[in-house]
Amino acid sequence: MAGVSADYLTRLEQGRSTAPSVPVLSALARALRLTGAERDHLFRLAGQAVPDDGRISGELPPGVQRLLDRLDDTPVAVYDAAWTLLAGNRLWAALTGDQLSRQGRDRNVIWQHFTGDGGHVIRTPEETAEFEQEMVADLRGALGQYPRDDDLGRLIDDLIEASTRFAELWSAGAVAVHSNSRKIIDHPEVGPVVVDCDILTVRGTDLRIIAYSADPGSEAAEKLARLRLGHPGTVPVP
Repeated sequence: MAGVSADYLTRLEQGRSTAPSVPVLSALARALRLTGAERDHLFRLAGQAVPDDGRISGELPPGVQRLLDRLDDTPVAVYDAAWTLLAGNRLWAALTGDQLSRQGRDRNVIWQHFTGDGGHVIRTPEETAEFEQEMVADLRGALGQYPRDDDLGRLIDDLIEASTRFAELWSAGAVAVHSNSRKIIDHPEVGPVVVDCDILTVRGTDLRIIAYSADPGSEAAEKLARLRLGHPGTVPVP
């Protein structure tokens, strides 16, 4: 659940590994479903600064986790302010493939897209251009809100170096928020699935809850039902 090996956890517990990184600590806090106070205590024990308003939080509030646990007929996932996947239910995993099994930066939607792995979403050239502009502008907005987040700064620097297209859009300087849309997801077993993508925000945080839904009685709804029957329940992701 935390995305780290049993050997590394053992070394942490025995004090043989004494400098866990911020992403590892955040993943452990989510996997253990720590409260805010417990998470802060974990960071202090590890000698790391407690996350504050200057850095993006990867904490998953208990209410959001309960929401994921209860929604088993809708693909739902949670992303942080930089569009890094934090959690998702089993139907999301069934629909999007290996997204939930990825680690580190490979769970970031923007990094995936601009470095050549855009997932299973089918887009026209016009839709691709609009998606890229919105996501880059959204990321610029996150940087304005979290200027002291070193991981976010490194992500942007690496994207500028890795992608000419990202660098071009970043230099344009636009600020916006990625909006709701309709998507076509090319699933290897059931084929194309047309879904509405609704983006919800959690009050008091910058978490984005992404929910996919299909028109009742549609072919896409039938495909989602088939995937749900093969993947009941929910699963948290670090």
